[in-house]
Amino acid sequence: MRVAHIITRMIVGGAQENTLYNCRDLLELHGDDVLLITGPAIGPEGDLLQQGRGGGREVPVEQIDSLRRAIDPRNDLASYFAIKRVLADFEPDVVHTHSAKAGILGRLAAWELQVPAIVHTVHGAPFHPYQSWPTRTFYRACEKYAATRCHALISVADAMTDQLVAAGVAPREKFTTISSGMDVDPFLQADEHRARVRQELGFAESDIVVGKIARLFELKGHDDVIAAAAQAIAANRNVKFLFIGDGILRSQLEAQIAAANLRQHFVFTGLVPPSTIPQYLGAMDLLVHASLREGLARALPQALIAGKPVVSYDIDGAREVTLPERTGFLIPPRDIDGLARAIIALANAPDLREKYGQEGRRLFADQFGHQTMTRRIRELYWRVLRG
Repeated sequence: MRVAHIITRMIVGGAQENTLYNCRDLLELHGDDVLLITGPAIGPEGDLLQQGRGGGREVPVEQIDSLRRAIDPRNDLASYFAIKRVLADFEPDVVHTHSAKAGILGRLAAWELQVPAIVHTVHGAPFHPYQSWPTRTFYRACEKYAATRCHALISVADAMTDQLVAAGVAPREKFTTISSGMDVDPFLQADEHRARVRQELGFAESDIVVGKIARLFELKGHDDVIAAAAQAIAANRNVKFLFIGDGILRSQLEAQIAAANLRQHFVFTGLVPPSTIPQYLGAMDLLVHASLREGLARALPQALIAGKPVVSYDIDGAREVTLPERTGFLIPPRDIDGLARAIIALANAPDLREKYGQEGRRLFADQFGHQTMTRRIRELYWRVLRG
């Protein structure tokens, strides 16, 4: 079949990695014709197509310069017509959209062209409680309308389906949950790099490394982790923190750490290629995830597949992999004391870290394989086409 994927920008991020794996698998494993339509990868997160295209067949890409994340009526209108022109030339059987802006414009253009199968993946709801009421209402209305211009919706977690159904975006029967895929083999081998990476980062063998993988951005929860760190370090001086990622809040977070006199306990890597994430997970002893909104952060299953336990706020899809007394600790959002207690509990119990990590690996290694994801997505394409 001929499949066009449309996404706003191919920065280094979970939704983008998911999309790239899906495109490659369709090309390499199923022999489909694929076109990836995207805007420029603007932002401090880096360009995934430059950092993550090594190995395998390159995906054909059509870049639309006017396609940007920010709302701009002139650019948005130009992007709509550009997407429509590209789709008309490509003549796809399936259009599969991702992210808010490309999801709306892509679905409208594909519907107007009467594409036989139009599918949208919800990686994370574009409306959330931390927005103003007018903004939240506007985004919800846009998503509700766009949902009438596609045949099926994919959620990366059951929690996404629950949120959108509750918001009246679409009926439950229109949704299918398909876990976001990744190459699991490097994560299964993560500990092979442990000694080398810890040495490069300046960690001692006795250090207990608490990692966080996320953009240094609003609502990602780095400030909460820093606040909890003071308690954790007071309880165990061997606890160290590793922040992987970059973004606009770096200087602010470094100032917060310095004010708490914790600089010797924190290491920032800055932006790293996606291919090195398994190595950094191998250097960790546990992963903490304190975002306040996210569909299902890839860092959680990645850590578990690498055999590392997780501590996460109970938001969106986190509870689907962070299983209390099985794979880690689930904490109410913004509960700094609870976050600190969970970190301390795992820092002080190597046997518990091993138990939770191995259970996570057993449960999720197959479920999150990109081949499994693509097979299930392609089955959904066929169901829509046959219908």
